[in-house]
Amino acid sequence: MQIAYHIGAHSIDEDQLLKSTLRNVDMLAKKGIAVPGPGKYRSLIRSTIQGLDGAHPAPGTRDVLLDSIVESDDVQRLLLSNANFICIANRIFEHGVFYPQAETKTRAMRKLFPDDELSFYLSICHPATFIQDALRRPKSTPLGDFLGIMHPEEVRWADVVRRIHTGTPDAELIVWCNEDAPIVWPKLIRQFMGLPQAAQALGGLTPLIGLMEREGIDQLREQLNANPQASELERQTLIADYWEDYAIPETDEEEIDLPDLDEYAIAQITENYEADLAEIAAMDGVTLVLPFS
Repeated sequence: MQIAYHIGAHSIDEDQLLKSTLRNVDMLAKKGIAVPGPGKYRSLIRSTIQGLDGAHPAPGTRDVLLDSIVESDDVQRLLLSNANFICIANRIFEHGVFYPQAETKTRAMRKLFPDDELSFYLSICHPATFIQDALRRPKSTPLGDFLGIMHPEEVRWADVVRRIHTGTPDAELIVWCNEDAPIVWPKLIRQFMGLPQAAQALGGLTPLIGLMEREGIDQLREQLNANPQASELERQTLIADYWEDYAIPETDEEEIDLPDLDEYAIAQITENYEADLAEIAAMDGVTLVLPFS
């Protein structure tokens, strides 16, 4: 079985990938692709991994889990999503490490499903935006308490990606930048669902809601539906053009408003983020989904 697991990151996707996928649940079921409700597996998988504490599961554990998650024996691909898979939000910087459990959790996932074809999906974003959004969550703490002994400039995605891949080196790891999501979303959801890029799928314009005028989204959808044979480059160019023409003012960029981060710190974080993206793109076994590529 193929198991595709969207593992976050926190405060970035807010279940958009799952919501887009659920719009296609009936069509996917006919193809042997299951999209179970998150209540069937999120706590179950986390508690199972925590109970094992690094040990190998007992024989038959995989089948018991799948019997609880999926109802059909004919499932060929299983789609899961949980931003808290690696850790809960208040443990993101535990022990002075950015996502310290990234390697152990993915390794534990491989132990649970030793013979299945695993792939992990991870959305990342500018670290300053990530920190700001995380601090807006309920029960958040001041920046210093949230980061612990880390400094904002030390928040590096490349290290997290490397450790996820180290935990499960035989699993495919797909990474994308949230800043690019409106452009790459149709390609990304098809890849997550295991569909050909020419396949018809709902939810491809979800990230544009709130960024574009409704009229523009409707016209864009009509154009995309009228040209099903368009190449991926042509589709992304069309999305970008409509987004530019129908953008809602002041929604395309998020202002960083953290008193602890001055313009010099943000400039350094930006430079580090760009370096991380170049490093991630060059990693073996990792796919960085970029627009117009």
